[in-house]
Amino acid sequence: MTEPGAIYQHPLAYLLGLHGSALFRAFAGEYDREFTLARLAEVRALLDAADELGPGGYATPVSAADGYRIWAPHYDGPGNAMVDREGPRIRALLDGILGDGGPRDVLDAACGTGRHAAHLVAGGHRVTGVDSTDAMLDVARAKLPGAEFLLGDLHALPLPDDHVDLVVCGLALAHVPDLAPVFAEFVRVLRPGGHLVLSDARGYVPGGRHYPVVFERPDGEPGYIPSWIHPTSRYLEVALALGLRVRHCEEPLGPHPRVDATGTPPGDTEPIARHVAADGVPDIWSLHPWAPDATNAAFRDKPHFIVWHFELDA
Repeated sequence: MTEPGAIYQHPLAYLLGLHGSALFRAFAGEYDREFTLARLAEVRALLDAADELGPGGYATPVSAADGYRIWAPHYDGPGNAMVDREGPRIRALLDGILGDGGPRDVLDAACGTGRHAAHLVAGGHRVTGVDSTDAMLDVARAKLPGAEFLLGDLHALPLPDDHVDLVVCGLALAHVPDLAPVFAEFVRVLRPGGHLVLSDARGYVPGGRHYPVVFERPDGEPGYIPSWIHPTSRYLEVALALGLRVRHCEEPLGPHPRVDATGTPPGDTEPIARHVAADGVPDIWSLHPWAPDATNAAFRDKPHFIVWHFELDA
């Protein structure tokens, strides 16, 4: 019997899903007859290779705190395209808001290893970082002894009311099922006229509502952090009701092509090994070598992440 919340991931299902998305776009006129026939031929070949791909398997849910505890030792390593692209945009917004107005009180909510906190501390600001994962905070404290880092949850921030001039929250809200209580906490700790800068992921599955990044748990079994992709309209609905006003919003598109002819993301130094049945639960990236053209078509023009700047009514 599978554990509650376990998700079943079949490699052929993902690959056929990529082709389905690509073929929908071709049917709508985005790709030509040659592309369509090539994808249909590839679908037939994939169906014939079902045994080589294997049946996949189940991944069980892991809390965000436990998942990031596993990732903490190598979270700051190179190769995370989303973090690499999100960082400069967030830093530019922070610099534009804080300017040369002297030191300000800033909360880095879900601070992780302190990547945004480091930029704020370098600018001379008084930074408090809050995160739910002790191992991530250990890394942040070692890097930034001049900042304060607290263990806490986004639903109950360990700060008093009207305490900070700015809240930044990077790539974390996908881990909460409902934005409303978290936004309410942001507003509670913000001073009137304060600013909220945040980013959030837009997922790895075209059209999917969830963000199932599977990784190996300490016991060797596959696990995933339950995550949600929030509609753009939901951010607006929640923020406007709390007195937040939109000052900036953008949804940068993912890199294109997503992978090269070998199914490897541009910039990776080593080609990605193709998934085989013995691998069990598939890693998304190891499936792309089976269908690089469909991968690029399915992900083309898909938002990579979303960035917001809100200002609280004075």
